[in-house]
Amino acid sequence: MNRAVFLIDMQSFFASVEQQRYQLSPGEPLVVSGDPSRPSGVILAACPIAKQAGVQNGERLREALLKCPSLTVVPPHMQDYIDYSLQITELLEDFTDRVEPYSIDEQFLDVSGSEYLFGSPETIALQIQEKIMEKLGLYSRIGIGENKVLAKMACDTFAKKNSRGIFTLHKNSLSQELWPLPIEKLFRAGKKMSRNLRLRGVQTIGDFAAMEAEQVRSIWGIHGQVLWMNAHGIDYSPVALNTLGGRKAIGNGMTLPGEYAEEEDIRTVALELCEEVCRRARKSFVTGNTVSLGVSGTEGGFHRQRTREEATNITMEVFQTVTELLELHWDGTPVSRLHVSLSSLSPDNGLQLSLFEPPEVRTGRHQLGFTMDKLNEKYGRTSVMRASSLLKKAQAKERAAKIGGHYK
Repeated sequence: MNRAVFLIDMQSFFASVEQQRYQLSPGEPLVVSGDPSRPSGVILAACPIAKQAGVQNGERLREALLKCPSLTVVPPHMQDYIDYSLQITELLEDFTDRVEPYSIDEQFLDVSGSEYLFGSPETIALQIQEKIMEKLGLYSRIGIGENKVLAKMACDTFAKKNSRGIFTLHKNSLSQELWPLPIEKLFRAGKKMSRNLRLRGVQTIGDFAAMEAEQVRSIWGIHGQVLWMNAHGIDYSPVALNTLGGRKAIGNGMTLPGEYAEEEDIRTVALELCEEVCRRARKSFVTGNTVSLGVSGTEGGFHRQRTREEATNITMEVFQTVTELLELHWDGTPVSRLHVSLSSLSPDNGLQLSLFEPPEVRTGRHQLGFTMDKLNEKYGRTSVMRASSLLKKAQAKERAAKIGGHYK
């Protein structure tokens, strides 16, 4: 193996942190729910023992209690999860400086060359597992490959299911280990894309890998080509040296289906763009101080920005600044394109508290964003949406129904 890349995944991360917080034994069933006092509340995370009893992430609390009446139900503590995640990063940096957080509970490492200090990749993986357990009391699973895609699939598909929690996926063994699996197991395929592939007769990852690259691109565009590369274990992206990954800004824009002349309609789409920008910021584990708004139409437009006192990745805080920019600079002419971006990025080490509101209010908004992201990642991008996205001029649902910008 020329390179040795790891994907470290923390088992039942939120639930495991809560077990540490409440000093519960691993044998006691625990779930994290947005509001433990409401039977209709949703399970955000379940520990392995609760899952063995049939409890699933995303189901209603009342259903979970029927399956496992002895459940300990606790609210989420997002700041704790962030703190633990940062501590894990620090532990991993003892083995390599190439550590890239992928989500709050997953991190990529490139340990190429570290074998001279710590041993083979599998030996390093064992040391990492032991160190995280010793220092933080958390169990981790580790996928190993020569690139990030192979490491991710090694972890999600194999390491999570074996007793050691470690698996190496070699490119020359894909035909035996990966290709026989159903297409849904392909990294980044997603439910909608998998359904679309099955409608065209693609049942397994091997079926997809056997297609010609040009044919795949002609049908599914760039997204299809990336998936085809994943099926072949091809990935040239490096493991970033820091949490920002060299990014200077996170933006999102769209051309509207027609000219929008009503401020309410423009605000509706602007909120959807803010939602996506902040989702990406949270996924990259960063916040930003500077919010920019770009507006254009046949009669001109503007691009303005404003720097906030507190860095943020909270959707409604970014939207508030966008709304202020719109009210100041839009002259009422029809709008055909909008763009929102967040810059002056810094690691999300927990939000600065405001002098003008109780700390739990801002912390709650911060936590809500991560909760929505987690649910939408698991159940589809339109599982949890703002009511404004159901309005006639909204675009989020329509955009989610496309693959590579085209209808399926």
